[in-house]
Amino acid sequence: MSLLKLLLLASGFLSVFWGLANAANAEPLTVEEMRSQVSHRSSDLRSISSTQPATSQPISQSMVADDSDETEIRVTGTKSPFAPSSSPTYIIPKSEIEQQNPSTAAEILRSLPGFAINDYGFGADIHTGTFLRGFSINQSIFQINGRSFGSNVSTYHGGTDLNGIPADAIESVELTGGTSATLYGSEAFGGVINLTTKKEPQPLKATAGVEIGSYGYQRYRIGYGGTLDNVNFRLGYERFSTDNNYPVPVGAANRNPADGRLFNGDTRIDNFYGSVEAPLDSRNSFSLDAYKTASRRGLLYFGFPLQRDRLDHDLLNIGATLTTKLGDGNDSILKTTIAFNQDFFNTYGPSGAFFRTGSLDSKALSGRVENQWQISPTYKLTSGLDISSSSIRGDVFSNNPAFRVNTGVVSRDRSHVALFALNTLQLDNNFQLELGLRQNFTNDFGSYLNPTVGTRWNITPEIIFRNSFAVLQRNPGLDQLFVPDSIHSWLPNPNLIPEKGVAYTAGFDFNLSNSFTAQLTYFGSSLSDRLGIIAGRWENVGQVSTNGIEAALKLQITPEFSSFFNYTYTDAKVTSSRTASEVGLQLATVPYSVAKLGVNYNSNGYQANLFFNYYSGSRRSVFAATGVNPTEFSPAYLSLDFNAKVPLYKDLSLTLSLENLTDQSYEKTNRIFQPGLTYRIGLQASF
Repeated sequence: MSLLKLLLLASGFLSVFWGLANAANAEPLTVEEMRSQVSHRSSDLRSISSTQPATSQPISQSMVADDSDETEIRVTGTKSPFAPSSSPTYIIPKSEIEQQNPSTAAEILRSLPGFAINDYGFGADIHTGTFLRGFSINQSIFQINGRSFGSNVSTYHGGTDLNGIPADAIESVELTGGTSATLYGSEAFGGVINLTTKKEPQPLKATAGVEIGSYGYQRYRIGYGGTLDNVNFRLGYERFSTDNNYPVPVGAANRNPADGRLFNGDTRIDNFYGSVEAPLDSRNSFSLDAYKTASRRGLLYFGFPLQRDRLDHDLLNIGATLTTKLGDGNDSILKTTIAFNQDFFNTYGPSGAFFRTGSLDSKALSGRVENQWQISPTYKLTSGLDISSSSIRGDVFSNNPAFRVNTGVVSRDRSHVALFALNTLQLDNNFQLELGLRQNFTNDFGSYLNPTVGTRWNITPEIIFRNSFAVLQRNPGLDQLFVPDSIHSWLPNPNLIPEKGVAYTAGFDFNLSNSFTAQLTYFGSSLSDRLGIIAGRWENVGQVSTNGIEAALKLQITPEFSSFFNYTYTDAKVTSSRTASEVGLQLATVPYSVAKLGVNYNSNGYQANLFFNYYSGSRRSVFAATGVNPTEFSPAYLSLDFNAKVPLYKDLSLTLSLENLTDQSYEKTNRIFQPGLTYRIGLQASF
């Protein structure tokens, strides 16, 4: 395909998108493939066709002579089920996503170890949070196709809303950490989560789905895509809405005393998404993808009296990548990416006799150049440059005389440049060393260096030990530094300093058999100068030390039946604080334990899944009800969910989801309640 044709196609894609938005098999391995396995991420492995070390699995060789007396060496083996990284890496492939039939990215991620997701499903509220190894969503890095999205906004209910990313657009999910911070940013205290969108070559087809359920639940989606003249493309639209007007007990947040039902809990989300990927020639390829989300919802959490505030969140994320094979072989890959991200938050509503509103418009233009160079069979260098320019505009209004002096418009910006290099060395057949450096330069916090180190030791072909260590830093958001929050009456603080700390992991990957794998990991971290609110103002409030254990097991029982189990224990202790009463306590809304057990059936298009979910409860602290001790924990709960997929005719299937099969309402987190038994039923079709 000519460059002109590609540019015309990309231009047409952008025009259509913008208009819509505004309206376990073994594979043979060659010797070189096994040698070139030294890679950091599994997504990078796909780009250079690398696999696990030659010693990871048994190898057989055969010498075959043809009629010309030339000798051919054939090496066969099996791929390791684990990514060759020094940090715990969890991958949810396309097959598992389709098996679980999730609705959003949040629903996918709650199946991963390390995650505690409270803001998902019925009664989900922006305040309740997503935590990875004890860290909030702004202390981890979330990516789409290897580029970061999100705005580092903490006021006006800002933050990345994973419920707005449709599962239908996602091909796979990867969670990693440790030396990934060298490549993707020093804010990765919790880890790096990469959502890869669907790009596999496939016949042209349209897809459609409709789903309805309890309490006004409705989800509609339509998409079209496939492969045309070596170009893969995909366009899609999805709308989700729910009333969430279910009964809640006395004491629940936003319980309407008139009818005992949840008040102001409705949500509506519109998603537009698309992608195009095409070869320019035998050495170059081009990809472009874009996402537009418009979310409108009520806020629940306070409830003193009925919370009537609303939150509008509009997200636009678009990125283009040129991938080039340097030289004559496949040992050096250059990726050049340019991206734009915009998050617009608007919160508004009455507060007693007063009206207040606040808007934040966060924009970021970024560029990235990354070279993956397999210098020798035992040495890989990944290096490059990140550059970004971000800005924020805050519009603040309140007719409360006590806050009126802070109203107005605030505009600030930030520039950030980072140089990074990750060295991956195979010191011998069984030992891998990773050494990383990320040098950052900012216009407001100067320059700082973030080193990382990790090792991976193949004790036996079936048992691997790994560990990682990273020095990290998260700079305060521009909103925390400069923008007053009229909704909560919080004030910014231009004297804030960055959150700094270290994160480390140590654990084992067990390939116990062809049908049973296990991962066991200890994780720890120390975070100083953490950010929080004291007396209505952002401050560096103290230090948190975190220790935890996470386990992930997968079992293929029979060709039709499989099972998985994930467990995470997180002890996130406040070790020092300017608020003395916090010292020695678990971080608010972070549970000690979460677990999920799944039993899956899949045969000839028929699918059935049973999920057991455990949540140990979390400390109420923030906005606890009057008379409730902030050290009190919400009750633990165990819930049971079921979903199924039944083929009806060719490419038409029936889906069914039943949540909370025991029909016992429980408190998901601080005063936010899940209703009893709920259902979702739908149809999926392709043609």
